[in-house]
Amino acid sequence: MFGRAARGISEAEYDSILKAGFVTNLLGKQPDVGAFPQGFAEEQATFERPIVEQVTKRPFRDAAFSSTIKVAYSNTCAFTGLKIINGGGRSEVQAAHIRPVADSGPDSVRNGIALCSTVHWMFDRGLLSLDDDYTILTASGKVPDMIQRLVNADGKLLAPDRPEFRPHPQFLRYHRQFVFKG
Repeated sequence: MFGRAARGISEAEYDSILKAGFVTNLLGKQPDVGAFPQGFAEEQATFERPIVEQVTKRPFRDAAFSSTIKVAYSNTCAFTGLKIINGGGRSEVQAAHIRPVADSGPDSVRNGIALCSTVHWMFDRGLLSLDDDYTILTASGKVPDMIQRLVNADGKLLAPDRPEFRPHPQFLRYHRQFVFKG
C-alpha cells in the first residue's frame, strides 16, 4: 500500500469484477467457470453484431496498383504459374509489394508481383524472394517441400513480357536485404 495508490478488496468485490469482465454467452447469461452452452437455441439462428465505428491511420494503398499488377501478370501467380478464377469470374491472384508499403514502398508496377495468397504470405514474411535475374529464392529449411514443388519448374519468376512491367532490381535488392530470411 505504498503511497496508498491501491486499496485492498474483498473476495466478493474481486469476484464481481471478474464476472463483469466476461461477456455474456449467446444465451444472454454469464457463463459458469468452465461451462459452455451445449447446442443452439432457436433464437440463436441469427445474431445481430454491434456496429463499431473506428478511425484508423495507415498508409494509403492505391487500388489501381492491384489491378495494374494483375493485368501485367495476366492474373497468374508469378511464382507458381497458377491462374485461379473464382465463381464470380474474378482472379484470385493478389498484388504483392516487393518493397513493403510499411517501408515506404511505392505503388509502382515495378515494385509489384502477382502472387497467389499463400505465396504472397510467404513472400511478405521473407520465406521467399527473388534474385536480380528473377531466380526464385527460398529461405533454407523454412519452406515446406510441398510449397517448393509448387514453384515454377525452372525456378524462375514468370515475368511480364513488357520489360517496363518487370520488377526493378532496386526493389528486389531491398527485399533480399531487409525482408528475406535466407
